[in-house]
Amino acid sequence: MNIHHVTFEASYGTSKQLPVSDLPEIVFAGKSNVGKSSLINKFFNRKNLARVSGVPGKTTTVNFFRVDGVRFADLPGYGYARRSDAERRRWGELMEGYFASRRDIRLIMQLLDMRHEPTADDVTMLRFLTESGYPFICVLTKCDKLNKTERLARREAFAGNPELRAARGVIEASAVNGEGIEALKAAVEAALGEQA
Repeated sequence: MNIHHVTFEASYGTSKQLPVSDLPEIVFAGKSNVGKSSLINKFFNRKNLARVSGVPGKTTTVNFFRVDGVRFADLPGYGYARRSDAERRRWGELMEGYFASRRDIRLIMQLLDMRHEPTADDVTMLRFLTESGYPFICVLTKCDKLNKTERLARREAFAGNPELRAARGVIEASAVNGEGIEALKAAVEAALGEQA
């Protein structure tokens, strides 16, 4: 897969708009402000493929990107407290619709901020992924913001977290210096090489 061939495909704000799943899908998921858009841009080596904002909750749609017969899905971040009730309901409906629409999901990259313990929303998402049987890896973002001692402590905390047991792997990643990006690409290639 040549990631330089990536193109933005479309954005969808409701589950009824979602197209039928006709390609293998790789999914980026995580809470608001976890660095999802920045990591996507680093993954594809593009500055503005996914819209980056300092304001949490900017991604409110499912955004699809396409590369060599593979679709990458950027899911809207969860857990942003300042959303209206109507917006939260729309988000819930969109996510339920996405996961219920029999998609050919080969791998979910569940992003967690390495600097902090998983939030209640993170735990809910991890449990959903585990119970539903979706193949997923945990991507610990913003690892570059920790010093060596802090990083070791956080690594040990995540290693002992029972919610991560079902993950196929845990990869520390930085959208700033590119750490972990090659490991993420290898995980994607491995997932795509498996039978659906």
